[in-house]
Amino acid sequence: MRIFFFSLFLSFLFTQEHPSTHQTQSEKYKGKPVPSVDIAEVRTGLDVLLSDSLHIIQGKSIALVTNQTGIDQNGTPNYERLMNLDNINLKVIFSPEHGLFGEAAAGEKVSYGVHEIELPTVISLYGKNRKPTSEMLKDVDIILYDIQDIGARFYTYITTCGLVMEAAGELGIPVVILDRPNPIRGDRIEGPILNKEYQSFVGYYPIPIQYGLTIGELAQMIIGENWIDSKPTLSVVQVEGWTRQLWFDETTLPWVLPSPNIPDLETAIVYPGMCLIEATNVSEGRGTLHPFQQFGAPWIDAKILSQALNKKRLPGVVFSPISFTPTTIPGMANNPKYENELCHGIEIHITDRNQYQSILVGISIISTIDELYPEDITFNEKWFAKLWGSDSWKDALQNIDSETILYDTNFDELRNKYILY
Repeated sequence: MRIFFFSLFLSFLFTQEHPSTHQTQSEKYKGKPVPSVDIAEVRTGLDVLLSDSLHIIQGKSIALVTNQTGIDQNGTPNYERLMNLDNINLKVIFSPEHGLFGEAAAGEKVSYGVHEIELPTVISLYGKNRKPTSEMLKDVDIILYDIQDIGARFYTYITTCGLVMEAAGELGIPVVILDRPNPIRGDRIEGPILNKEYQSFVGYYPIPIQYGLTIGELAQMIIGENWIDSKPTLSVVQVEGWTRQLWFDETTLPWVLPSPNIPDLETAIVYPGMCLIEATNVSEGRGTLHPFQQFGAPWIDAKILSQALNKKRLPGVVFSPISFTPTTIPGMANNPKYENELCHGIEIHITDRNQYQSILVGISIISTIDELYPEDITFNEKWFAKLWGSDSWKDALQNIDSETILYDTNFDELRNKYILY
C-alpha cells in the first residue's frame, strides 16, 4: 500500500514539474485575447460622406460597388441611405465575389434578375464580366466603392476594385473610395511580394500576402504605381478615429461577415496564412463552422501533428488535435474536400494576436505535414504559385526561417508613400 501511494506521489510530482505540451497550451488559450486599449469611436468613409461630404455626389448619377459589408454606423445598407437622399440618382449597383448580400460560396458565379426588394439594376462582377463594360456604365457620373476588405492579397474584392478603376479610367469617370479600416491592423506586413508573371484574379498586384493598407491607401498605390492601364481621377473619403495599430474589435464598428467563410475576426487573422492550404489535398476547414481555424485529412494523426507543431513554438499560437467531418453548407461550401469523411487534424488557438504571424504559421503547417506525410500530401502547384505569388513556394517550404519569405522591406518603403492614417 505504501508503494502504491508513493507511486501516486511520484506521478503527481512529475506532472507538476514536467507539464505536458497540451497541459501547457491549455492554460495559454483559456482566455481569448481582449482589446488592449479603449474602444475607439470610428466612422467609416460612408458615414463621413453622408454627414459631411454629400456635395461630392449631389446631382450625380451614381454607380455603387458594394456588398453586405457596406453599412453605416447603424447597420443600414449604403444603397438604402443613397436611395433616400434627394438630388442623387443611384443608377446601378455592382457586386463582387459572394454577391451583394454575401449569399454565394467561394468561386460560385452570381447573377441577378428580379429582386425581393426594390433596387436599381444590380450587376455581378463575378460572373460573365469581372470588369464593368461601357454599356454598364452608360450615363454614370461617378463611381463609389464601399466594401470591407480583410487585408489579404488573394481576397478578390481588391482585384475588383482595380478592374473597376481601370474601366472608370477608360471612360473618364471619377472614382470615390469610401474607406474602411484594415481589420487585421494596418501596420502588419508579411509574406512575399507577388511576381506579376503570376498575376491572376486572386493575386492582381505586386504586394505581399498581408499588405497592411486600407482599401483607400491600396487604391492610391494601384494608381500611383501604374498597376492598371487606365487611371481615373481618384478621391478617398477617409475613415475618422482609426489608427493603424487597432484591431477591428478595438473600434465601435459592427462586424459583418465579409464573406461566408470569414465568420469572425479571429478567422480573418489566420486567413492570410491558412488560405495557402487550399492548394493542397488537406481540408482547410471549409464545410465546417470553423473554416481556416481548423484543418485536416483522413490520413493525418492529429496527436502526432499537434505535438510536432507545438514543438516549433511559433509565436502567439498553440495547436490542439481535433476531428471533423466536412459537409456541404449552402452559401458557405459546395462539395468541400473530404465531404462526409472523418478528418483528423488541428484546431488553431491564437494566444497572442499581437505576436501571431499568419504566413509563418500557414507555411510551417504545410511544411510539417509534408515532412510527416510525404506519401499522402499532394500539391496543386499552379494554384499554390498563384496564392503564394511566385514559384518560390517550394523553396519557402524548405527555408521557413528566411526573412525574405516573411517580410520585405522594399514594400514597407513603398507603402509609406500612400499611408493616410
